[in-house]
Amino acid sequence: MSAAAAALAFAPDAPDAIVRRLSASVPHDLFERLAFVRAACPGRLVVMTSFGLEDQAIGHAVLSQALDIDIVTLDTGRLFAETHDVWAATESRYGRRIRAIVPERLELEDLIERQGSDGFRLSVEARQACCHVRKVAPLARALEGAQAWITGLRADQSVHRAAVSFAAVDRARGMLKINPLFDWTRDQVADFTRAHDVPANVLHERGFLSIGCAPCTRAVAPGEPERAGRWWWESEGKTECGLHTQQHADVRAAQRNSHT
Repeated sequence: MSAAAAALAFAPDAPDAIVRRLSASVPHDLFERLAFVRAACPGRLVVMTSFGLEDQAIGHAVLSQALDIDIVTLDTGRLFAETHDVWAATESRYGRRIRAIVPERLELEDLIERQGSDGFRLSVEARQACCHVRKVAPLARALEGAQAWITGLRADQSVHRAAVSFAAVDRARGMLKINPLFDWTRDQVADFTRAHDVPANVLHERGFLSIGCAPCTRAVAPGEPERAGRWWWESEGKTECGLHTQQHADVRAAQRNSHT
């Protein structure tokens, strides 16, 4: 158990009280939401960015207000060149380095030795193993010591995310999870980034609505769900890499229990 998880277990009411305060009066404006969260949550806050549309909107609200919130990215080693382009453009626009967390070398070398270069296509388990080494384990390092993780989740992104709220307790990680765009649509996010001239990934204009690692992302066709381009070779509904699945599982369990 991490130190953060241990603290959460020792004082379970404290994070729940913060969530109640945050959820009681959610500001409408994104700038106000991020400032509100910073004022309400003591300790280290972290935005994990993949430089997608939502993360760029959140990053703009943080950086333009000079809020004391860390912005960190996971450099998986398999990102699109276009993602690196918007990463560089973001640093240039705001005059701030975005800290990168990379996979542990020995774990990555072992993964490639076992799977080969694209072995993640062999099975769901193989893909999840790749996601774990390249994303899930580095995320744990990036969030170490943080009180809250700020994400770009929206409730309308997929059925797995339909129950996303503004603030929740991520008990598995022992921290708060803040989703400032939980009630926004994709069009609202796009309008915000255009209005504020926020650097955006050119792949969005080519139908890549949700962008992850290059081998695991394709453009979506008109009418397809927003995350249909992620791990498309797997069975329907496999649209999560493991970063957010614990919270979704907790929400679904709570929903089931409420009907028993």
